[in-house]
Order: sequence, then structure tokens, then C-alpha cells
Amino acid sequence: MSLPLKITIWLGGIALLAATAIDTLAVIGRHVGLPLTGSIELMQAAVLVSGGLGLVVATATQAHARVRLLVDRLSPAGRAVADKFADLLSLLFFSALLIGSVWLSADLWNAHEVSEILGVPWRLLRLFANACLLIAAANLILRIVRKAEA
Repeated sequence: MSLPLKITIWLGGIALLAATAIDTLAVIGRHVGLPLTGSIELMQAAVLVSGGLGLVVATATQAHARVRLLVDRLSPAGRAVADKFADLLSLLFFSALLIGSVWLSADLWNAHEVSEILGVPWRLLRLFANACLLIAAANLILRIVRKAEA
């Protein structure tokens, strides 16, 4: 496993742990009468980072969930075709998400959107989500090209 991949996994894990800690503190705070103001906004940001990095890692390591019930019954040639088709469908899905997300980012770029309580800048989080989708799509493109050359 490469160093950048290890770093990405650690950063995603830290973001997930941060989301868990934020929510835990918020629940404890509510019960003791000291609510954590803006905890939902912080959770949204942490989950976006964790999910985006998880998407990148799962794509890079070919670890997306797959139903093997039918694919395992195919011949080796049929499995190769099914894997290529799955990569193409994944690329189509990630590309559609990226196009929609870029469209929203462009449309709302000058709106200076921030969260209501803490002022978390949604512009930066959209850029992060777009970057993760772009990296995942680029990874799929490289995989499809390499399979076609082989």
C-alpha cells in the first residue's frame, strides 16, 4: 500500500472519529444542560470529509461493495466483461455526481454560503467533494484504460 493511500485512509478515519466525538459530546452536553452549539454543522463537515476520502480509497483499492451472486457463476471471460461493465457504470455514476456538484458549485459560488450558526463555508466543502469525485472518476478512467490495453 502506497504512502499517499495510507495517509488518505488515516485522514478519513480521523474525520470519522471527529464526527463521532462531536456527536458524543453534543449528546452528553444536551443531557447535562450544556448543549454543543453548531454540532450538526461540524458533523456535516466531518462526515463529508470522511465519506469523500472513503470514496477515493474504495475506488483506488477496488473495494466497493459488489454483489457476487451472479458474477461468480460466470466464466472467466464473462467475469472480465462484468468487471469492465461495472467500472463503466461506476464511472458514469461518479461523472453524473461530479457534473451536478460542479454545477451547484458554479451556480452558488458567489452566494458566499455559510452555515447558520458557526459559519462553516459550504464553498470549500463543495470544492472538497468535487475533488474527491474527480479523483475517483480519474481512477476509474485509468483502470478502464489499463484493462483495455491488457
